[in-house]
Amino acid sequence: MTQTGPRLRIKLRLEYDSPLILGPGKAELLARIGRLGSISAAAREMGMSYKRAWTLVEEMNTAFADPVIDSARGGAGGGGATVTPTGQQVLAHYRALESLLLDAGPRI
Repeated sequence: MTQTGPRLRIKLRLEYDSPLILGPGKAELLARIGRLGSISAAAREMGMSYKRAWTLVEEMNTAFADPVIDSARGGAGGGGATVTPTGQQVLAHYRALESLLLDAGPRI
C-alpha cells in the first residue's frame, strides 16, 4: 500500500491597488467569454447569473487601463463579447503565474 502526503492545491488571487481581486473565478470567466463569445453563455456554463457575470466584467474593465472585455448589446443582430488584447494578456499572465506556482508547489 502506497502512502501519499497531503495533496497540494493552489488558488492564485492577485490583489491590485484598485478595488480588484483577480482570482480563479474571474480568470475562468475571461477564458469562457473568449471561447464562447458571450457573457451570458459563459455565465450559464459557470452556473452564475448574467447580472453577476456582468458585474465582474465591469469590475475588471474599470480596474485596468484598457478594458479586458469588449461587448455589444444583444437584439435583432445579436450581441456578443470578445476578450480584448489587454484581457488576453491579463489571462495569459495569470495562467503563467498559476502554472509556475503549481510546478514549484511540490518542492516547497
